[in-house]
Amino acid sequence: MPRAARGEGDVTVVPRLNVVLCEGASTRAGIDVSDYHDTITTLINGWTVHHVPTTGSTNDDLVAMYRDGVRGRHVVVADHQRAGRGRRGREWAAPAGENLLMSVLIDPAPDPVHAAVWRAGLAIVAAARITPGAPVCTLKWPNDVVTDGDEKVAGILSTVAVGSDASTAVVVGCGVNIGWAPDGAACVGRGTAATSSEAVWAFLRNVLAAIDALVDVDLHGMYREELATLGRRVRVDIAAGNSAGHIEGRAVGIDAAGRLEVLDECAVTHRIDVGDVIHLRPRD
Repeated sequence: MPRAARGEGDVTVVPRLNVVLCEGASTRAGIDVSDYHDTITTLINGWTVHHVPTTGSTNDDLVAMYRDGVRGRHVVVADHQRAGRGRRGREWAAPAGENLLMSVLIDPAPDPVHAAVWRAGLAIVAAARITPGAPVCTLKWPNDVVTDGDEKVAGILSTVAVGSDASTAVVVGCGVNIGWAPDGAACVGRGTAATSSEAVWAFLRNVLAAIDALVDVDLHGMYREELATLGRRVRVDIAAGNSAGHIEGRAVGIDAAGRLEVLDECAVTHRIDVGDVIHLRPRD
């Protein structure tokens, strides 16, 4: 059983994930700590949340903060990112104030490092499942949250941060569609009566509570259970290592190193570190 999140208050059990969220004290009031932009610092569920109206990249900000000596439970949230990015350096942008743009410091770095991404993805799924009107969400390899119709809801990008003392942590950046989504994607907040700002901060609070609840658990097993990619016919576009530039087959596993295992039509199992997955329709 996952341990409960920090704080006191109402307890919510998330269906299927068996995650218990205990809602702690939250406040939007704070102090100006202008070392990092025009930042307002807030305490949410025991996490120090640094809110900035606009920034280049929340991941870059939190990596710099760690390098400068910030340690422990810290989050950077922005209303707008000028240089938000996804996997392989792709641009990631959203209208200001509509979506949750955040980076979380997982300190110290877990072993394996990619467990930080599993933890964040599972936390977003857990938060979506208790959000009124949100679509059913699950995970897509390697780092997306999608609906059961394969519409993207959130993307995750992690960076290893190294301190001046050679310590390491993982900065996990998450972009979650709350009130706006591009064509072909979906939102988790349109079913609520809250304003965009209220919906963003409510979702943030639930994500942080779920991250806390996902400490003493089998992350690898939970990730496998929630990974919609497994059992599906897939096409994986890869940057190198295959003359055709892609591998097609059935996704049959995810190993402890986070590699996707794909069984092709020649009964060869490929273990893939990096690639873009397309879920294919079943053959007749």
